[in-house]
Formats: sequence, structure tokens, C-alpha cells
Amino acid sequence: MALSGARPARQALAIDRSVPALIVKIGAYPLHHGGVGAIRSLGRLGVPIYAITEDRCTPAAASRYLKGRFVWPTTGREDPGRLVDGLLRIGRRIGRPTVLVPTDEEAAVLIAEHAAALAGPFRFPRVAAGLPRRLASKQGLHELCVEHGVPSPAAAFPRSYADIEAYAGQARFPVVAKNREAFLRRRRPAVAGTTRIGGPSQLLALARGWGPRPGVILQEYLPREDAEDWIVHAYADASGAALALFTGVKVRSWPPYAGMTACAYVVDNPELAQMTARFVERIGFSGTADLDWRLDRRDGRYKLLDFNPRMGAQFRLFENAAGVDVVRAQHLDLTGRAVPQGDQRAGHRFVVENIDLPARLVYRGRRTAPHTPRRPAGTELAWFAADDPLPFFTMLARCVGPGARHLAELRRTRRAAAQHRR
Repeated sequence: MALSGARPARQALAIDRSVPALIVKIGAYPLHHGGVGAIRSLGRLGVPIYAITEDRCTPAAASRYLKGRFVWPTTGREDPGRLVDGLLRIGRRIGRPTVLVPTDEEAAVLIAEHAAALAGPFRFPRVAAGLPRRLASKQGLHELCVEHGVPSPAAAFPRSYADIEAYAGQARFPVVAKNREAFLRRRRPAVAGTTRIGGPSQLLALARGWGPRPGVILQEYLPREDAEDWIVHAYADASGAALALFTGVKVRSWPPYAGMTACAYVVDNPELAQMTARFVERIGFSGTADLDWRLDRRDGRYKLLDFNPRMGAQFRLFENAAGVDVVRAQHLDLTGRAVPQGDQRAGHRFVVENIDLPARLVYRGRRTAPHTPRRPAGTELAWFAADDPLPFFTMLARCVGPGARHLAELRRTRRAAAQHRR
């Protein structure tokens, strides 16, 4: 693992440049810095790297390190057979065995469940077919945590409106609502994302729009003043052993306190690293994973919130002294190369420029993570890179429309509030 031992001298990684990689995404989310990071990570080592993109003008499509793009807009609502056929067509166009790098749960689930069909043109970690879907499911993950004695927030999985009414009568509020399953969050999302619910009346009002079989998990809310958010990224081999494992602290997110990482630091946490490595091995997971843990200061326990069975968007926060991140570890392992070990770069900071700016305005210097160093040892920007600047400017151009719509909505909301006060 990447947390202990003497720092080895930095050497060039023995990467196999004859084996390309393909960034696989399902659904429309063009402003994805994780895909850009993966393109840069492998492209800088000379690996031919391809990407599936929504159109020709996404930040990923603009990277100088991208060898080829396949414009294939998907929604996540397609028949899985159609998605597999599309991947196979791309594999034939690349023309040689290619490492798959999924950037979302839907892609990871699809690859695992159709491994036999995809094995010819592609290389990817082999894992029990149903495990990624179970990990991506909030209910499935909770059940795995209970089975293996891993702490997680208390949760309920209502099957009807009557179940929600019963829950509302005895629950301790606030609670958190999340979409229960991968794929269903795109087909029939119950909530837009992690949603904090303040009381029974709000819960019942929301639940009226969830249909007869609500696809939600209702979870214990861990108060932010009593909690600390930790990130673990790992790559495990076919035996479930972690060949690369990193720990860090989330400082800011967007939306605030519940959304995507806007700023995080690398912080050594051997206890959490060991907990994660044991859990990964016990469940038999192989591949790249992005885990969210929350330290509940009320009882001193780390509680597992999410286990994403794919590369995390902020994975470039983490790199060891040998130059290994989880995407590089996967490519090395799947091409039969050793994965060099080394310390993680403690104190390093990761900043997502377009969402950290509004997040800073909300957090206003609030120190949410006591373990965070006062000053970063170095900073990795999600979008801007001097050797590959076009993705940054493409991101800015694509942010103009959504940003303008968001500001217009804010103005309308304030105007309505002012009129209501009158």
C-alpha cells in the first residue's frame, strides 16, 4: 500500500505503451475532470488513450494527450445489449486489446455483468458479476457493511408510501435521502442528489412524487459539526489485495457538505487504510475504487457512506513517490507489470477550480477538517495544466450557459422572496 516505508528514488514507470486505454462513460456529464485527469495521467506516459465523449467540444475531447475520441451520446437508459454492442464497435475500431477505464457506476456495472462479451477486445479487472452493482446500490452496500462488520450510517429502504409514513413517525430528523440504485438514478431519479430532509412534513411532501415503489434510501444524518469527511482511493488485484491505496480529507464540496469534492488534501490515515484494505479483500473486489468515509466524532467511528467501483473524479489528488496513481496502477497490473510502492504525497492539495470558487464563499474559511495541513505541500488543479491548457478553456466556455441560467434562477428566487416579504 502507499502509506508507509522509505521513499524510493523516482524512476520512470515501466508502462506498456503498446496497450491503449479507453475512458468509458455512460450518461451526459461533459464537465468531468476525472476523465481529463485519466487522459493526462496515462497520456503523459506515452500510453495511447481514447475516450467516449458526448460531443466534439467537451474538455476531454480537447486534451492534447487524447489519441482519438468516439462521439457517442448516451443517457444510461439504453438497453445494456445496445451499450455492449457500442463498446464492441469501438474496440474493433481501436484494433488491439485495450484497458477499460470506467468513470461512472453504470459503466463499471455494465463491464462486470458483460465480461464474457467484452473480454476479447478489452482488458479489465475480473470481479464477481453482481458485485459492482451491489456496491453501487446504497442498499447493497449497507447490507455488505452489516455482513462484514463495517460501520455505516443507520438506514431504511422503504418499499411504499406507507413505509415512509411509518418511518416519518419514528425517525430522528434531519435525515438524508439518496437514490438507491445505479442506472435507476438516470431512468427514474427520486432526488437530484444527496438531499437533507429537515422533518416529517418535508419528507412526506417529497415522497408523494416518488411513485408507488420509491427508489430511495433514507439514511441517518451525521451532523457536519460532529463529522469529518475522508476519501480513500484504491486499486486491488485479482486476489483483492490493494496494490495502491491512498487516504485524504475532503475540505470543501459542491453542493456544500454533500456534493462533489471541490477541495481535498492527502492525509495519512493508517487505521482507515487498513479498514479499507480488509473490506476490499473480504468482499473479493478487484479493480479501482473510490470510497467515502465519515468520521463520526460522537462515537469515534469511521462510517462508510459510498463505495464507487470505479475511478473517482478526484483521483489525481493521490500519487505515490514512485509516480503511481490508481489509473496507472490498473494499467500496470492488467498488462502484467509490477506496481511500484511508495509513500503517498502527504499534504498535497487538489482543487476543482469551477466548483471550489462558489464553495469557498459558502465555507468562508471554516476549518471543517482538523487534520488538514495549514499550508499545502503542493497543488494539483483539476482542469488547468500548463502542458495541456485547452481542457481548462473548454470547461470555461461550457460553464457560461449553465452559470448564466443559475444566476438568473437566483435572481428570480430573490425577487419572489422580496415580493413575498412585502
